[in-house]
Amino acid sequence: METANIKTADIIGTVGNNSLGLSKEAIARLNEEYAPLNFEERIRRVYEDFIPEKVLVTSSFAATSAYFLHIISGIRPEQVIHFVNTGFHFKETLEYRDFLTEKYHLNVEDLTPDPHLHNYAATEKLWETDPDLCCSVNKVKPLEEVKANYHVWISSLMNWQSDHRASLDIFEERRGIIKFNPMLDVSKAERDAYIVKHGLPFHPLVSEGYESIGCEHCTVKGEGRAGRWQGKEKTECGLHL
Repeated sequence: METANIKTADIIGTVGNNSLGLSKEAIARLNEEYAPLNFEERIRRVYEDFIPEKVLVTSSFAATSAYFLHIISGIRPEQVIHFVNTGFHFKETLEYRDFLTEKYHLNVEDLTPDPHLHNYAATEKLWETDPDLCCSVNKVKPLEEVKANYHVWISSLMNWQSDHRASLDIFEERRGIIKFNPMLDVSKAERDAYIVKHGLPFHPLVSEGYESIGCEHCTVKGEGRAGRWQGKEKTECGLHL
């Protein structure tokens, strides 16, 4: 199979705002070439096909984030890990972030919302009255401001986590950046087996019955994503839409 070389002649899309766009045909070819690879091979390959310094990595430091971060840190230790710190996280999440940062020698940078907008969200309790706006102010906007500096965004989404995630491809264009979902077809059993094999630490709230962990106001105990935005139609914060 011919190897893609995204750093040179394969860049055939539009370029603007310091971000890279590829044509639908180029993205389709990437999906074909990466499909036979396992998740670790895909991550190694993306650093060959794209400029490493232009690869964006984010982590929520949620339930099983150690799984994703263990792999990334082993492949590219110097990779910056962006954490969207909404100001509403569980204290256990912040402790987990600090623990994993030290354990795997991660290069973590917090992304924080505009102080005035965050204060408005807190004062008005937007998580109750307008959760979409709350997520937009505290999560989506801070990430959008740094995305323009990158070409490819690696996520740790898996297709069994939600109906929306089941509809995604390994590569796709999302709001001006190439989204890379290398773990999309990893099953829950495969993920758990990797965690056991490598003795990876779970988020401390997992043992208390939380399987999906976001901001404190919008997360309760529950299986899968059932504990997120309970009682509302909302299932995604907006980062991955």
